[in-house]
Amino acid sequence: MTSSNRLQPKLPLSGKLHENITRKKTVSDFFYHLVAFTVKLILRVNGGLDIKGKNNIPMEGGVIIASNHISYLDPPLIGAVVPRRATFMARKGLFDIPILGWSVKHYAFPVDREKTTPSSIKEAVRRLKNGELIVMFPEGRRSETGDLMAGKRGIGMVACLSKAMVVPALITGANKVLPVDAKWFKRAKISVIFDSPFDPSTVKGEGSNLHENVSQKIMHAIGDLKKRYADNSC
Repeated sequence: MTSSNRLQPKLPLSGKLHENITRKKTVSDFFYHLVAFTVKLILRVNGGLDIKGKNNIPMEGGVIIASNHISYLDPPLIGAVVPRRATFMARKGLFDIPILGWSVKHYAFPVDREKTTPSSIKEAVRRLKNGELIVMFPEGRRSETGDLMAGKRGIGMVACLSKAMVVPALITGANKVLPVDAKWFKRAKISVIFDSPFDPSTVKGEGSNLHENVSQKIMHAIGDLKKRYADNSC
């Protein structure tokens, strides 16, 4: 075998390519932290922002933050208060909106809200196994009444396949700050509560039944948070 046919060792990234990748990551991180700081500042001035249980979020490894969904504020709110950079599963239509789509693609990946596709599941599992923190809303869409809806099976599937720890979370007050059809913020206090993480492998079941059981466990945990905090404060 001639030398030209031998397998060549992998070369490290060239200095320029490595520099470009590092620069993009640095710029992306800068804007992420800038937006997080701005969101927290505005909400604290607007009526107050209370965060409980942040220490329950593992600082390493794949983690799913599973939260209720009551306002369009919820994604930037969760992203602003978690102690790690978050990745989001965003409605695919957002990626086609000028300017917003450019921004969203740096911090989220697309998902069909009407039907969970295998590609979305695979991408979420891949990212979690790669150690990312992903924010998911098990109900699949925003609750216009503030009441909890049934969780979709997709989050149970992602949790089981990735074996990532799941942190249930509850948001209260965001629907008062930005109600349905509101054009700007109203003054109100927002609270975000993070519960203790649980391992989806501790849930019993097989196949689709297991995925459904994990989704139900997540929604029960969020419901328990609501009973302990939101319902008692009304």
